[in-house]
Amino acid sequence: MGNGNNGFSEAGVRRLREVLERHVESKKIPGLVALVGRGEETHVEAIGTMHHDGGTLMRRDTIFRMASTTKPVAVAATMVLLDECRLRLDDPIDQWLPELADRRVLKRADGPLDETVPARRPITVRDLLTSTCGLGLDMTAMGSPMMGAYFAQRVYGENGWILPAVEPDEWMRRLGALPLMYQPGERWLYNVSDDVLGVLVARVTGQSFEAFLRERIFDPLGMKDTGFHVPADKIDRLPPLYAPDPQTGKFTVEDPAEGGHHSKPPAFQSGGGGLDSTVDDYHAYFRMLLNHGMHGTQRILSRPAVELMTSNRLTPEQTSALQSWARSIVHLSHGQGQTGGWGFGMTVRTYRGDYAPIGQFGWDGGAGTTTYADPHSQLVGILLTQTGMSTPDSARAMQDFWTTLYQAIDD
Repeated sequence: MGNGNNGFSEAGVRRLREVLERHVESKKIPGLVALVGRGEETHVEAIGTMHHDGGTLMRRDTIFRMASTTKPVAVAATMVLLDECRLRLDDPIDQWLPELADRRVLKRADGPLDETVPARRPITVRDLLTSTCGLGLDMTAMGSPMMGAYFAQRVYGENGWILPAVEPDEWMRRLGALPLMYQPGERWLYNVSDDVLGVLVARVTGQSFEAFLRERIFDPLGMKDTGFHVPADKIDRLPPLYAPDPQTGKFTVEDPAEGGHHSKPPAFQSGGGGLDSTVDDYHAYFRMLLNHGMHGTQRILSRPAVELMTSNRLTPEQTSALQSWARSIVHLSHGQGQTGGWGFGMTVRTYRGDYAPIGQFGWDGGAGTTTYADPHSQLVGILLTQTGMSTPDSARAMQDFWTTLYQAIDD
């Protein structure tokens, strides 16, 4: 494998495989697919089975629910519109998203919904891209009236699922009935901005969010297995999603393949967590980011767009909000997400807290996925599992994946 030429050492790749095999042999994770790419070298491991009781083996082209690992990919659609001057960073979003015009803002983020002040300014495209629009999930304030209102208004939680479950216009209507938690641009909050961006893209382009992503990102990159559902002729490549019981470890199916949330087109194409994909599709996308927006001879995004997406956009105050949030989430408190910064749709490492260097960018997903690229080492790492974050097992596999991947670099 490794010849010292921007690749991986043979011993390092062997250790990577052995460590991942150990996680599968522990019976805590039924199966996984991992891809590591560096320079011209790509190495894929498919280990274990799609079901916890055996049967179909994991394959390189197994399709996984990307959950929040959707965010770094979905955000590219907005960047295309910025590149083409169909949107501007500091444009108010009111003309496209009138539901979010003339906002009221809670006096206290954890206070009553009727104690508000006017927003100091409109929400801008930049606020959505940096997740600072004033709306979002604040896991440090789960008991607050606002967090309760998200679920009471069924912005989230309809069908017991954390993705929006209604058409975008109805979802925006529900969101528009709520005040902002913080002034626009003030504080980093999770997830809502990513879902709103999908609605923004659809309204600006007159196409569905998925159609625009497919035309401008997926098709040019050859991401043939990426979309917001898995069609019937591919559903046999989608494993069930397990949420192991935290007490007993018993494998509970949280989302089946056939007849599950991803078996038919959703009412809402969620930029926050709706994509299904494969290791090779995600590799093509993250490799394009490492190549400053180029895929072969074709330009997908401008170099400055990629630089904006993949560098830290947060102030020190906003960063502390991100970090306290990351510590409060179970799958991130197992070691992922403690990276310091946020670009557009992804985290960006601003300090060295583990084996990965400053500048590494990407994100993790609650369905047991992790994808990062590292400009310093010209490296992409992707680990996809079918085991959700109800137990720390997939998070531990991810941590060990990154540790062994960085050990395998051979320069």
